Amino acid sequence: MSDSGVHTDPHALDELSDLASSEHAGVGPDGAVAGYSARRTLGLGVELRRQLKRRRTQLLLGFVAILPFILVIAFEAGQSNPNRRSGGFVDLATASAPNFVVLALFVSGTFLLPMIVALFFGDTIASEASWSSLKYLLAIPVPRHRVLRQKAIVSGILSASALILLPLVSLGVGVIWYGAGDAISPTGDAVSFGDSLLAIALSTLYIILQLAWVAGLALALSVTTDAPLGAVGGAVLVAILSQILDQITALEGLRNYLPTHYGFSWMDLISTDVDWTNLASGLLSATIYGTVFFLYAGRRFATKDITS
Repeated sequence: MSDSGVHTDPHALDELSDLASSEHAGVGPDGAVAGYSARRTLGLGVELRRQLKRRRTQLLLGFVAILPFILVIAFEAGQSNPNRRSGGFVDLATASAPNFVVLALFVSGTFLLPMIVALFFGDTIASEASWSSLKYLLAIPVPRHRVLRQKAIVSGILSASALILLPLVSLGVGVIWYGAGDAISPTGDAVSFGDSLLAIALSTLYIILQLAWVAGLALALSVTTDAPLGAVGGAVLVAILSQILDQITALEGLRNYLPTHYGFSWMDLISTDVDWTNLASGLLSATIYGTVFFLYAGRRFATKDITS
C-alpha cells in the first residue's frame, strides 16, 4: 500500500514493464517514429466510406435520384403535350428523353446544383470542427495539407457523382415515359438521339467544371468557420446574389465577371451549330475563381489555430 492509499499489483507492474521494454520506438530519417508514413493516414477509401455513411449524403443522393420522377408526376398532372416541337426548354421537356434531361438540368441549375456542391465542400472541414474531432484527427498525426486534400477529393467525388446521377436517372425516366427521340432546341434544331447523348455528357462535364468556383468558395468558408451551416449557406448565398446581379442589365459588361454569368452556357451544346465562345469563357472564369478560393483555403487551413 502506498502513502496515498492506492493499492498496486507488483505483477501487473512487471508485466507492463516487460511490454514497454519490448516496444521499438525507433526514429526514422525524417524524425518520425519508425514505421510511420503520412501517405498511409486518412486514405481516400476510409474518408469516402465515412461520408457515404452520413445521413446527409444518403438523403441528398436519394433526393437527386427521385427528382426526375417528381418532374414526371408534375407533367402528368398538368396538360403537357408530348408532341410539341416549339417553345422553350420547359415547353419542350416532354418531346423526348433528351429534352427531359435538359429540363432537369435547367430547373436544377439555379439553386439545387450549386447547393449540392456547397454542401459537400462546405461541410467537410467545418463539421469536423463542430464535432471537436478535427484536433484529434490532426493528432493521429495526419498532416494538415493531407487532411484538406483528402477531404476535398472525396467532396469532389461525391459532388460529381450527384451531378452525374441526375442526368442519368432523368435519361432513363425520359426514355420510359417520352421515348428516345431527337432533342428539339428552342430554335427549332433537331439533334439526333445519339448526338444528343454526347451533348448531354458534355453539358454534365461543363456543369461539374463550372461549379468549381462554388466548391472553392465553400471549402474556403469551411476552413474559416466552425459552423457547417454557415459555410454551406454562405456559398449558396453568394451564388444566389451573383445570379441576381446577373439579371441587372444596367451592369452591362460587368456581368461577364460574375461567377454565375456563364452557368447556363451548356445549353449552347443542344444545337446543330455549337458556339464554343461562352463555354470557353465559362470554364476560364470558373478556373480563375476556383483557383483563388482553393489556394486561400489551403493557406488559411495551414496557418489556422485549431482549437476544436
